Amino acid sequence: MCLIAFFDILLPMNRGFWDNLELPIIGLAPMDGVTDAAFRYMVCKYGKPSLVMTEFTNVEGLARGATKMLRAFEYHDMERPVVAQIYGVEVDSFYKCSVMLCEMGFDGIDINMGCPANAVARHGSGAGLIRTPELAREIIKACKKGVQDWSEGITMEEAGVHKNIILEARKMTEGRNVERKMIPVSVKTRIGYDKIVTEEWIQNLLEENPANITLHGRTLKQMYMGQSNWDEIAKAAAICKGTGVSLIGNGDVSSMEDAKNKCEQYGVDGVLVGRATFGTPWFFSDKEPDLKERLEIMIEHAKYFESLGDLYFPHIRKHLGWYCKGFDGAKELRKQLVIANDSSEVCSAVQDFQNSHPF
Repeated sequence: MCLIAFFDILLPMNRGFWDNLELPIIGLAPMDGVTDAAFRYMVCKYGKPSLVMTEFTNVEGLARGATKMLRAFEYHDMERPVVAQIYGVEVDSFYKCSVMLCEMGFDGIDINMGCPANAVARHGSGAGLIRTPELAREIIKACKKGVQDWSEGITMEEAGVHKNIILEARKMTEGRNVERKMIPVSVKTRIGYDKIVTEEWIQNLLEENPANITLHGRTLKQMYMGQSNWDEIAKAAAICKGTGVSLIGNGDVSSMEDAKNKCEQYGVDGVLVGRATFGTPWFFSDKEPDLKERLEIMIEHAKYFESLGDLYFPHIRKHLGWYCKGFDGAKELRKQLVIANDSSEVCSAVQDFQNSHPF
């Protein structure tokens, strides 16, 4: 199926849920290896953000039938609005995945054009797309076309989605009533590849009218080093003003107060918060739990992770370690948690900690 012929016209902007969010928007940033279904669930239960995004998932793998990748797209209705983030370079694969994600009931699709990992960028995806602006625009068009076609009745079979993906996706969404409607397509990116190109890059993306652009204030070359350049984010916000495309900043947001201050100071519509949420799923709430409550939430997190099915328990160990900071005995407890093999061992480690550190 050749899709390029469809892309001669500019597809209309569809903002969907973005228009219903209260300002400032303060959401959970997508993070590989972090924002899995269990963590997103805990964040939404204990401090509902404006929106959440899944871990980024490769469209080429999905297009070729890699059903294990679909685990990234598990979600609970409590998370809404929930956005699926995808990455890659194949235009046709973005189209197929967009149709699939619509059928899975997501509220939006976000295209990752900002991942700085060498394994991603060297293939031209993630932040690598900053160097190929025409391809970046074709990818946005493909996603928007997939959304439009699905809203008009196309099936996953007709869109060319792999048969194994179709079977697994339908199994995952069984019983979920999904309305055929347009959902918004957004982009998360950076201020440049090896140098800052904010203005020309944002102008390029705006040509395709994404619903939202989230901008991380570092180049790919910087990775996560140095300070996020919020002056460049402010430039992007000014460029987007009046276009109908919202601009969200990302990078070095340390607290809810800091998030709100950055929105006001730099003229952005909101922020996505990343590393500050590690071990603090209550970040988006007004309530800071005491130590007893924190440990209870951690145990609940471990049990919920297990409830999601046949998952490799060591994947949650880093989360358990992140809960252990800022209190006496945290280091000793962390040492036990990062070798736990199931939630019962987590409970035992906490019980031992409480016996030796009564509170």
